[in-house]
Amino acid sequence: MRGSGSDLVVILILVVFGIGVFTLSFWLLQRKSFVYIDDILHAIKKISSGDLNTNIDVRGDNEFSEIAANINKMSEEIRVLMESERHNEKSKNEMITNIAHDLRTPLTSILGYLDLINKRELTEDTKKEYLKIVYEKSKKLQDLIESLFSFTKTNSSKLVLKIDKIDIIKLLCQLMEEFYPNFEDKGITCSVNTNIDSYVIDGDGTLLARLFDNLINNAVKYGADGKRIDVKIIAENNIVKIAVINYGKVIPQDELPLIFDKFYRVDQARNSGTGGTGLGLAIAKNITELHHGVIEVTSDLGGTVFSVTLPKELDVERENFKKLE
Repeated sequence: MRGSGSDLVVILILVVFGIGVFTLSFWLLQRKSFVYIDDILHAIKKISSGDLNTNIDVRGDNEFSEIAANINKMSEEIRVLMESERHNEKSKNEMITNIAHDLRTPLTSILGYLDLINKRELTEDTKKEYLKIVYEKSKKLQDLIESLFSFTKTNSSKLVLKIDKIDIIKLLCQLMEEFYPNFEDKGITCSVNTNIDSYVIDGDGTLLARLFDNLINNAVKYGADGKRIDVKIIAENNIVKIAVINYGKVIPQDELPLIFDKFYRVDQARNSGTGGTGLGLAIAKNITELHHGVIEVTSDLGGTVFSVTLPKELDVERENFKKLE
């Protein structure tokens, strides 16, 4: 009996010792994991307090490294989203400021001249002159409002394109004919050069007409000094490339990336002579992208070139397309 009791004590001691050795060994083996978990928890606390620049080192290839990678990804996505929201807020504020500025200018003139007509004894000739100014300012106000509506429409994700078969060469030749009085008035010569007589593409005729109307109008406003506007059309490999070229003042290279931003205008163009709203090129870009195309600009001593590349065919089953029967 005494031997059995001693054996039991020895077994218990060995069991306790084994558990202790196992626990110590496990702790030593898992120490790095415990430290890593502590680092992860510390990082999560920093992120939750608003420090989105926190980044966790991804160590090894296990469940903890996967957790660390996912936390880093989440933090990056939140940071990008917040930056985007800040940028959108800044853009919205700039847009409101620009709209207020562009509306205020003609409105101030209209109110001022109407006040003069109302309060002063004026000759009939003076009244006619003032009313003519009021009419011209009102037209500018109307153009701005129409451009704002057009920009809002083409910038909307809910816009449904009415897709039809459009002869892009016929469309451009027709637009150039409609601009002929403007060309004549400003002493501008024009030409349309194409490598093919007819080229039919899928597109919304109304929007495409607006796109190239804006580009040609822009060329007339800001390239009149060059006295020439060329339209070049090249169709190949199921795409068509249209270049509208003017030979006016060169656009500074650092301003080219900004040229399609809404309300952006090159400094030389911010004067009453051009009367631009700063929305024409932004609208042109929106319409191009709605047609899955690309619009680009280059400018040097050889001319300022606005190039639009459009696909021949569109997937009319897409959500924002409606095929006309």
